[in-house]
Amino acid sequence: MDRSRLGNIIKDFTDKKILVVGDVMLDRFLWGNVTRISPEAPVPIVEIEREELYPGGAANVARNLLPFASSVAVMGLAGNDREGEQLIEILNQRGLDIDCIQISEKNLTTVKTRVVARHQQVVRIDHERRAPLSETQEEKAVNQIAERLPELDAIIMQDYGKGFITQSFVDRISDIAGKSQVVITVDPNPNNPVIWRGATAIKPNRHEAFNFAKTVKTAISDPPSEDPTLKALAKSLFDLWETKHLLITLGEQGMVLCDTDSKFIHIPSRAQEVFDVSGAGDTAIAIFTLALASGIDPVAAAEISNWASAVVVAKFGTATLEPEELLAAASDCP
Repeated sequence: MDRSRLGNIIKDFTDKKILVVGDVMLDRFLWGNVTRISPEAPVPIVEIEREELYPGGAANVARNLLPFASSVAVMGLAGNDREGEQLIEILNQRGLDIDCIQISEKNLTTVKTRVVARHQQVVRIDHERRAPLSETQEEKAVNQIAERLPELDAIIMQDYGKGFITQSFVDRISDIAGKSQVVITVDPNPNNPVIWRGATAIKPNRHEAFNFAKTVKTAISDPPSEDPTLKALAKSLFDLWETKHLLITLGEQGMVLCDTDSKFIHIPSRAQEVFDVSGAGDTAIAIFTLALASGIDPVAAAEISNWASAVVVAKFGTATLEPEELLAAASDCP
């Protein structure tokens, strides 16, 4: 794919309307330096110099879409707490549609705090209280999706296993959205035993794919497209989910795209430098979905998402990319 064609595809992204549904979080980064070891225990003392807050989880997927799509909405659940207020404020400032985020008195806002010293993560601290959607919360969310459906080009279901994605909720969305032409993609979580039906594409990573298929993890040979274990794994996942396309990300080995016609296409990694893989999966599902919603064939869509992922893994933290960076990444690749 040459730069000119990719440029035209990115232009087509701009009029798309996407809804990201799932577990929204607040990512907090505490940046500092280590100058000594604590006298209380053999641990480093990090002297904090600054704090940065970012949208996390499903909200980070939406953040990845913002530089490309015209309208991006987020659906999720935040607690009625200070962190929830901070998350809503950040999303609002960035121009995301937050009307579908429910505020709950019974839930805590999930917060991931990363302490970083000289670009090295020292520790991550998670604050969360996992709880499934109540009947009232589910009903409100389903009604909001039904109201927005005629205007949407795609729905991304982003499951981090924190409680927003339930089997009942997924089944109801499949029923109402399956009758439309809306692209539905899923980034699943093996800690949440949801059976997905009717999705356009599902994107597990290597670890998740083995877990969902209940198969012992093994190394994937090169090229992955010829690996019999991976082919058997893909068949198991198609039988489980009945999706049209399966995109399995393989880290340094890139990704493989499979479909119901038994096509098995390996897309090698384009990353020239890997600094931090945090959020790379969020970038991949965001750009892959956007390309599918723009009518791009799945192979080209996967290639574009692969280039996008190569850009963000060269950055620290849950990073995003701009259209110019995606164009440059594609231009640098053979």
